[in-house]
Amino acid sequence: MNPICAILGPRQCGKTTLAKAYIQDKHGVTYFDLENPRDLARLADPMLGLESLEGLVVIDEIQRIPELFPVLRVLADTTTTQYLILGSASKELIAQSSESLAGRISYIELSPFYIAEVEDSRTLWQRGGFPRSYLATSDETSFRWRENYITNLLERDIPQLGVNLPAASLRRFWMMLTHYHGNILNAAELGRSFGVSHTTIKKHLDVLASTFMIRLLQPWHENISKRQVKSPKVYIRDSGLLHTLLGVNNNEELQLHRFLGASWEGYALEQVILSSEAKAHECFFWATHSGSECDLVIVRNGKKVGYEFKYSSTPKVTKSMHSALETLSLEKLICVVPGDLSYQLSADGIEVMGIENLLQG
Repeated sequence: MNPICAILGPRQCGKTTLAKAYIQDKHGVTYFDLENPRDLARLADPMLGLESLEGLVVIDEIQRIPELFPVLRVLADTTTTQYLILGSASKELIAQSSESLAGRISYIELSPFYIAEVEDSRTLWQRGGFPRSYLATSDETSFRWRENYITNLLERDIPQLGVNLPAASLRRFWMMLTHYHGNILNAAELGRSFGVSHTTIKKHLDVLASTFMIRLLQPWHENISKRQVKSPKVYIRDSGLLHTLLGVNNNEELQLHRFLGASWEGYALEQVILSSEAKAHECFFWATHSGSECDLVIVRNGKKVGYEFKYSSTPKVTKSMHSALETLSLEKLICVVPGDLSYQLSADGIEVMGIENLLQG
């Protein structure tokens, strides 16, 4: 077992709650919250603050002091102390952890609520999975919380990661991305619309991806004669944040919105990935320039399962589905729809699964 375990995930997704529940009945635990000025002061000299500690040391919001990672590497090699670190950015953005702690650290990515953890999947779709948003007493309170979350992320949290981008500029960029949600990312077009270079677009995308706000779904390539799409798709990972950026306040407005289908696709795709515990490097989409496509392909142990997402109670078999099933040699192709339906759509391996049945899928 590695001496260091990192729980990473977006702000306010429940990392601290999980850690405190884990250590509740344990003895010999030292807890540092790096948003607390007193704890920050205790680690002003990281080696001095940590080297005498034994048992389990928990460090919350570790991305605020990246200089801790080289110290943890030394201590992991010279002591028997165990470390649980919590961070609100990916290991790539926290950066030094993956290099300095190679072979000494295990990573767990914690998401907001997903469908197995809630009673009302429609509210989950509308409000998203952040606990305070999903559990809010009203749609208005939920929406206001998400507005504040976006503001705090842009104006406080991202700058604390050492990212020097104007909050107003990043907000405008994020809002522009809502119009690409579920679509192939055209960085050149986005750059022209935003009035910046390709490298600036990449930097903005990296920041939002590394803080778990967007998912860049990479294309899968088969060795076939058809010309295949090579650019990623982009999704706003939390449906509640997508709706806030779109100005959608409640379910009634969502049902009438022109992005209803795209919203459903992104929500259902994220739920499938979370429910199947698929890693980012196992998830792809597939598309050809002639129109054949598959919304999600999960590749594990040499086997591929495809998913299509349809906001419909009566999905139809399409030519594209058959093409994906045959060309990609899929084990099966699942069409995910609202509700709890489950039935075979065709004899060659295409089936319908209601999103309520994900855990059985």
